[in-house]
Amino acid sequence: MEEFLHDIAQHIEGYYQSIVDITPKLLLAILVVLISWFIASRVRGFADRRLKSRMHDPLLATFIANLIKAVLIVIGFLFMFRVIGLTSVAQSILAGAGISAFIIGFALKDIGENFLAGILLAFKRPFSVGDIIESNGVKGKVVALNLRDTQIKSDSKNIYIPNALLIKNTLVNFNSGGYLLQDFTIGIEYGSDYKKALELIASVMKDDTEIVDKGYSNSAVVSGIAGAVIQIMVRYWVKTDLKVTDGKHRSEIVIKVAGILNANGFVLK
Repeated sequence: MEEFLHDIAQHIEGYYQSIVDITPKLLLAILVVLISWFIASRVRGFADRRLKSRMHDPLLATFIANLIKAVLIVIGFLFMFRVIGLTSVAQSILAGAGISAFIIGFALKDIGENFLAGILLAFKRPFSVGDIIESNGVKGKVVALNLRDTQIKSDSKNIYIPNALLIKNTLVNFNSGGYLLQDFTIGIEYGSDYKKALELIASVMKDDTEIVDKGYSNSAVVSGIAGAVIQIMVRYWVKTDLKVTDGKHRSEIVIKVAGILNANGFVLK
């Protein structure tokens, strides 16, 4: 019995000694990670400010700054493994187990795919911050391009679309040089004075201070006939920096057009 208790005491003492031996390395490793994270955050903020002051595209500037931060954090973690002494162990495991490398690579496939897609989006620049885009059934204003996903704001909700989906699927950018195209269709009774109706609608667009009329094709045209209804398509451009994604401005224009047509005796259908 004494020998059994002695063996247990020796094992406990051995575990305790191992914990004591590795504790300084663990503390140093944690310190290395914290310092790396702090340095990476500071460098990211500095790079973001400098790049935005020198580049015309804030989306690309922010993406590059985030990329720099990610690289510095990865370097910090690699140094942490070296401090703990797990570098050789990790290399031995990966070298001796091909299936492990395959599983890890498969697990990180989506992350790597979205990361590479983010790089393509950042340099190809199919959209900029503030643009109104539609993809994968989501329409909204671009807020940020991250390493893994693109943040879009729609109806006061933040939606994150994986970058790979934006590369693979159709992407519609509703903006043109910082302006957004809006349109709607309104119907009037057959036999009405169509030219007068078009002139009244054009006057509404001309009087609206938010609609841009220089160099953009604002128009009101007869687009078709459906039974006894003449359909008029109204198209106009507004500035992207307006709060237009919620449809309030478009609603105001529709109300103004309907009001002026009613006031002049037109029957809406």
